[in-house]
Amino acid sequence: MNEKALKTLEYNKIKDKLSELAGTSFGRDHCQQLLPTSDIDKIRELQKQTTDALSRILRKGSLSFSGIHDIRPSLMRLKVGSSLSAVELLHISSDLDAVLRIKAFGGYTGKEGEEQTEDSLTEFFAGLEPLSSLNREIKRCILSEEEIADDASPSLKSVRRSIRNSNDRIHSELSQILNSAKTKLQENIITMRNGRYCLPVRSEYKNSFPGMIHDQSSTGSTLFIEPMSVVRLNNELKELALKEQEEIEKVLAELSNLAAEHTDALAYDFNTLSELDFIFARASLSRLMKGSEPVFNENGIINIKKGRHPLINEKKVVPIDVMLGKDFSMLIITGPNTGGKTVTLKTVGLLTLMGQAGLHIPAFDGSELAVFEEVYADIGDEQSIEQSLSTFSSHMTNIVSILDKAEEQSLVLFDELGAGTDPTEGAALAMSILSYLHKRGIRTMATTHYSELKIYALSTDGVNNASCEFDVETLRPTYRLLIGIPGKSNAFAISMKLGLPDYIIADAKERIGKQDRSFEDLISNLEENRVTIEKEQEEISRYKEEIEQLKKSLKKKNESLDTNRDRILREARENAASILQEAKEYADGSIKKYNKWLQEGGNIKDMEQERNSLREKINKSESSSDKNLNKPKNKAVIKDLKVGDLVHVISLGLDGTVKTLPNAKGDLFVQMGILNSQVNLKDLERLDEEVITAPNFHKTQSGKIKMSKSNSIHPEINLIGKTVDEALFELDKYLDDAYLAHLPQVTVIHGRGTGALKNAIHKHLKKVKYVKSFRIGGFGEGDHGVTIVEFQ
Repeated sequence: MNEKALKTLEYNKIKDKLSELAGTSFGRDHCQQLLPTSDIDKIRELQKQTTDALSRILRKGSLSFSGIHDIRPSLMRLKVGSSLSAVELLHISSDLDAVLRIKAFGGYTGKEGEEQTEDSLTEFFAGLEPLSSLNREIKRCILSEEEIADDASPSLKSVRRSIRNSNDRIHSELSQILNSAKTKLQENIITMRNGRYCLPVRSEYKNSFPGMIHDQSSTGSTLFIEPMSVVRLNNELKELALKEQEEIEKVLAELSNLAAEHTDALAYDFNTLSELDFIFARASLSRLMKGSEPVFNENGIINIKKGRHPLINEKKVVPIDVMLGKDFSMLIITGPNTGGKTVTLKTVGLLTLMGQAGLHIPAFDGSELAVFEEVYADIGDEQSIEQSLSTFSSHMTNIVSILDKAEEQSLVLFDELGAGTDPTEGAALAMSILSYLHKRGIRTMATTHYSELKIYALSTDGVNNASCEFDVETLRPTYRLLIGIPGKSNAFAISMKLGLPDYIIADAKERIGKQDRSFEDLISNLEENRVTIEKEQEEISRYKEEIEQLKKSLKKKNESLDTNRDRILREARENAASILQEAKEYADGSIKKYNKWLQEGGNIKDMEQERNSLREKINKSESSSDKNLNKPKNKAVIKDLKVGDLVHVISLGLDGTVKTLPNAKGDLFVQMGILNSQVNLKDLERLDEEVITAPNFHKTQSGKIKMSKSNSIHPEINLIGKTVDEALFELDKYLDDAYLAHLPQVTVIHGRGTGALKNAIHKHLKKVKYVKSFRIGGFGEGDHGVTIVEFQ
């Protein structure tokens, strides 16, 4: 790719963002060297690596590349037989620690039965060699950059033991001198000068204190003298220090030789870590930009879905849809200034460069990009003071170069083509340039204000118009790209909104040619039709959502009907079985009595009484059955149904209150506790409202209230087996009735179960104003299966 396009499209800023996400200096070098390629196989390989790395990050979290050092100079020294310093060996150890950690992240810990993730990065992780034996040996011998372990070698350990012994003898000898010559010493301490143990002697006693003078204080009052009795011991200590250094060098040489055996593996590990750091930096950038892997083709087709410019704040950038290369090979974008035309060009160009460099693009999944050999861009103010070129001349110089180099597999981007000169000549030049590129089949995008280019796009096959939407009411661009619709200048509309007199605008319109006015009117009509179509599409989408919700509601209602039907049939079978069992038991008892009476001679009076009892039971059962069969159904009727009427919803088995009047289809909303549902009149039964009377209430002009509830309200309610919604609805009505009946307290039976019903009831009771208190039942009251409610 040419450097000018990379600079114009700000590709280098993307590399800088990528470099910031790399964990090592050499990973950042990889990022800075990243350039787009036109090899589609290489592009797909890089994209696959980025996708797989992102997938691993999302599954396992970020991968750290801390603690990795550049060991390439050390490896070069090992190859020529040099020994490494302790610092260099520790850097190798640190790299091997990172290898072990990163290999484990990749799923290669060496454990049996370990689940492996097979992707394009598998080979990288599998090829890493932790070289555990070398790493352990380095750590055993080297404790820090300045300290070698005593156990690094037997000789080193022996030398250091001798050094400690010599130190002990020297300190012992000097301590005796300190005790015997305190008056001659400036201070009662042992110090070192030039690596030898000395004592601080007063200058006036230097002749009476045998030894070697190594230093004196700044004032000259103190001389640092090595007593003659420890000279030999100090000499031995010096020799042992030299031997210690020799042993340390031997240890470092042995470790270097051991590392030299693995230079190839170490070099491979380092290169692999560098590559993985680079790959995971690309994945981190994709995660940061909410990017996706584009689909590449060699047919020159671009289809960017909701693409965003990666260098614009994601909270401010407006996603755009861009198509090029399938139905048309050239796109001419028009619209007002600062409307987003240039950003559109840069977005297409930059996303193309990013994709061909193996980077994900900030766009929706399924976005498609073409592989181009070159991307050329003439964008921005190209005025050159140094070369004495005007804006137009500078642009034209760049355009001449582009026309000379562009091939069929190129992408060409022009911003304000033909601007900076006479509009008539500029438009003609722009049309000729675009026509030349179009004949050669070169994918081209251009922005312009010239109406001639809009007409050219409308009248030429393979060329399409696009515009950046502008809201005339707010005088602000929306930054939406509308393909297939040429942009309107909006100059008159904007001027009118800003307060320019109508007569000036009318005069300006008269000065425009009839053809130009017709063209602007055509664009206005297209814009109005587009807005209308968009509103209709939004309405259709809303209708689709409502239909989908209705389908779900109907499905739920049908499921509820099936459930209630099964429950009713099950209860009916159980009741029938219970009645049969009771009848059988009663009949068996009666037969036994008759047999007994016959055997004992019979008691006519008892037999007659038993027969009457049996007849009464049969009559009672028949009466109850007839009563249930002949029970009238209070069907709700449209003509007399009012808001607030009490009804029973048959399909749900719940009582509720009418919230809305039925529509033409007979559908209305019924409030059942906290459930507000739409039902049909056919699914409702009217409930008779209870007449409430009381001794302390009397008839008034506004109506009649009676309170006789205390005779019919039971002091307890059983909610076991009901759902929370059903239970709360019945409880709410029951509490109202009980409170109006002046009951001091009531018992709510909810059972033990999971506690969900009890918790819901307690939560509801807290909200009821006339409830004074409530508690769990005590011993003999039902324990935790009931709640005792006391009214105010």
